Amino acid sequence: MKIILHWIILAAAVFVMPYFIPAISVATIVTALIVGACLMFINLIIHPIVGILTLPINLITFGLFSLLLNVLFFYFISTFVSGFTIGTLTAAFWGALVVSVINWVSDKVSS
Repeated sequence: MKIILHWIILAAAVFVMPYFIPAISVATIVTALIVGACLMFINLIIHPIVGILTLPINLITFGLFSLLLNVLFFYFISTFVSGFTIGTLTAAFWGALVVSVINWVSDKVSS
């Protein structure tokens, strides 16, 4: 139940994001649900593995490399999900930052 709630919160954040960041567009709610599912998969499976592999770089940059990874993952999702586009790298940065904060808050609230 916790994972489904987390997925819905991420999908809602992705669906609302174009209202605040104009360079990001989401076609439909189904697209937002697919992007939310992709973000959940990346955050649950891929991000911890890549985080361990890049731990030395993360320590040197005081954790800022983790934000760069979030931006790259967020931008990567826009390359293969049709209906979800990110216009600029700056928009990807702000979108990834918003998703990271919402992901963190959702994780703290649901624990």
